[in-house]
Amino acid sequence: MVSMKKEKKKILHELFIELVKLQKEIISSELKLLVILEGRDTAGKDGTIKRITQHLSPRETRVVALSKPSDRQEREWYFERYSRHLPASGEFVIFNRSWYNRAGVEKVMGFCTHKEYKSFFGEVESFEKMLTDAGFIVLKYYLDISKEEQLKRLKDREKDPLKQWKISPIDGKAQEHWKDYSEARDTMLKKTNFIHAPWFIVNAEHKDDAHIALISHLLKRVKYHGRDEKLLTHDDNLVYPASSENIKEKCY
Repeated sequence: MVSMKKEKKKILHELFIELVKLQKEIISSELKLLVILEGRDTAGKDGTIKRITQHLSPRETRVVALSKPSDRQEREWYFERYSRHLPASGEFVIFNRSWYNRAGVEKVMGFCTHKEYKSFFGEVESFEKMLTDAGFIVLKYYLDISKEEQLKRLKDREKDPLKQWKISPIDGKAQEHWKDYSEARDTMLKKTNFIHAPWFIVNAEHKDDAHIALISHLLKRVKYHGRDEKLLTHDDNLVYPASSENIKEKCY
């Protein structure tokens, strides 16, 4: 067990070095890298982001985690509050939840109208096509865990004094609306798995393995100088395209 933990720690350290290489490429080539992280409550988005950004420059790396929209923002074009946070040239931006809130929590919890929900799918395709046509690199990951693992993490969150900030009223509905979230997830992935901005599903049941797999996959999706190709094979089949077959057979 100890040797396995040491091996994973070693792999993560090597991946951190690769992420620094990637950031140097982003800056020197003036790339605009946008990573979207979605997933079930407690699926590990915060921890994944901490791993990705741990050794990166805070000047060229930004994490966007928006709170509840203001009254004015609710009257804006839906994508407006997100578009102002997009990366400029030379920047790496990670969205901890994104405009896909509309297809997930807003749909399940009734925070948007049916008309708003339906129109979202037409608008998001055009919006993301506009981004990729403008040179943005858009990577979309959905972190998935089992119902049993989510319950375990929710209980741990309640007990841990260092995780109290993560508790929200929505958490209490996660298990109750498990099926609703599953159906919303499936619809979202199928309707928005665009050629120009595809979805990838991450089996996040085991956090350390998921971190290694997702970072390896991310690094493989962007070309940069000095890439260690051999190192980037550590995905253990935990990251896979959001095809209809995979959604049906591999999602929880």
